[in-house]
Amino acid sequence: MLLCLGLSGCQTLQRVDQSLYQVAEAVSEEDRVTGRRSLSLADRKAQIEAGNAYVEQVIAQEKKAGRGINEQVDKAQYQRLVRVFDRVHRVSHLSQERWQPILIKNEQFNAFTTGGTYIVVFSGLMNSVKDDAELAAVVAHEIAHTVANHAFERRTMSQLTALTGSSSARRSSYQAAFTHENEREADRIGILYCALAGYDPLAASRIWQRKYTEEGNARALFNHDHPVNAERFEEAKTVGDAVKTYYRRDQINPDHAALLENNVLWQKRQGAAAGDGGGLAALLGTALGAYVDHETAKQEEQRQAARSQFVKAVEASLKLEKMTAVEPHLLETRWLYQARQPALQGVVMGIMVKRDDKVLRYVAHVEGLVKPGQVFVARFRLPDDLTVEQLKQLPGKFYLDDALPR
Repeated sequence: MLLCLGLSGCQTLQRVDQSLYQVAEAVSEEDRVTGRRSLSLADRKAQIEAGNAYVEQVIAQEKKAGRGINEQVDKAQYQRLVRVFDRVHRVSHLSQERWQPILIKNEQFNAFTTGGTYIVVFSGLMNSVKDDAELAAVVAHEIAHTVANHAFERRTMSQLTALTGSSSARRSSYQAAFTHENEREADRIGILYCALAGYDPLAASRIWQRKYTEEGNARALFNHDHPVNAERFEEAKTVGDAVKTYYRRDQINPDHAALLENNVLWQKRQGAAAGDGGGLAALLGTALGAYVDHETAKQEEQRQAARSQFVKAVEASLKLEKMTAVEPHLLETRWLYQARQPALQGVVMGIMVKRDDKVLRYVAHVEGLVKPGQVFVARFRLPDDLTVEQLKQLPGKFYLDDALPR
C-alpha cells in the first residue's frame, strides 16, 4: 500500500510539473543561444508566419513601385549577398531553416529581419561596406536577431509589462533601452557567426569605427535604441578579439556546431525535462529571465539619461567665438568652454542643417583634452557639393555631439 501511495504521489508530482512546463511554454521559449527561458507568446511557426507576412508586403510594395528586387536591383550585388549569406547562415543556430535574402533599392545603410525566414538588405548598405567580411558582419547581426527572438521577445515583454501595470512599457526611453540591449546581444552573436564562417570577426568593429569618424554619436539628440558608434566599435573589437581563435580565413570552422553550444562568450544551459522538475525550473527561469531583462533595460535607460544630461549641460557652457572658411569646403570654428569643471575628452561638435527638405549632419572631432576656460578649435570638412558659404545660407544649428568627463 505504501509503495502504491508513493508511486501515485510521484505520478501526481510529474503531472503537476508537466502542467507547469506547459504554462512556461505558453509565454516563453528556450533561448537557442544560452538555453535560458525568454519571453515569447508565439511559437516558431507563428513567428515565421507573422515575420514573413510583413516582408512579403514590403516585396509587393517594391514591385508595385516598379523598383523590383534582388537581381532586378543589381545582379552582381545580389549574387554577392547570397554567397555571403549562405556561408553565415550555415553556421547559425537556425541553419536547418530555409531562408531567403532580399535585396531592395534604397540608399540607406540598413538591413533588417522580422523574426521569419527573410533578411532584407538595402542597396545603400551593399554599396557602403568595404568588403565581404563587413557584409557578413551585418548579415550575421540580422540573423542573430531572429535566433535570439528579439522581435517577439520585445513584443511579449511590452504586453506583459503593460498588463502588470508597470509604467516602464509606456516610456519611449525604456523601449529604446530594451532594444539597445537586444542590439548588443545580436552584435555578440553575429561576431561569433562571422568567425565560425571564416569572415574576419573584427570587421564589425571597423564598420562602427568608420561610422564614429563620419557621424559621431549624436548622444544628446535622442534616446538610443542602438549603442552609439564609439561604444559599439569598442565592444565589437573586444568581442572580435575574444572569438578570433575560432577564425579560419575563408573557411567554415569544422567545430562550429560544438562552438555554438560552448565558447568564450557563453556556455549553453541544459534544462531538466518536463515531469522531472523541468516544469518548475522553466517557470522560475522565465520569471527570472524577464526580471533580469527588465532591470537591465531600466539600468540602461538611467545610464542614457545621465549621459544625455551631462552632454546637454556641457553644451550649455559652450560659446561660439569665431567661424572661418579656411578652405571652400573646410569650416573652422572656435569655442570657449566656460564651465569650471570637469575637463573633457572625446569632444565631438556637430552641425545640423536643412537642405532640399533633408536634415544633414556633419561632425568635427576635437583632439586632446579640453580644460575649463579653454578655447578649442573644431574643423568641419564639408562634402564636395556644399561650400562653407552655402552652408551659412542654410537653416541649421551647432550642437555638442558628444563629450566625456576626464
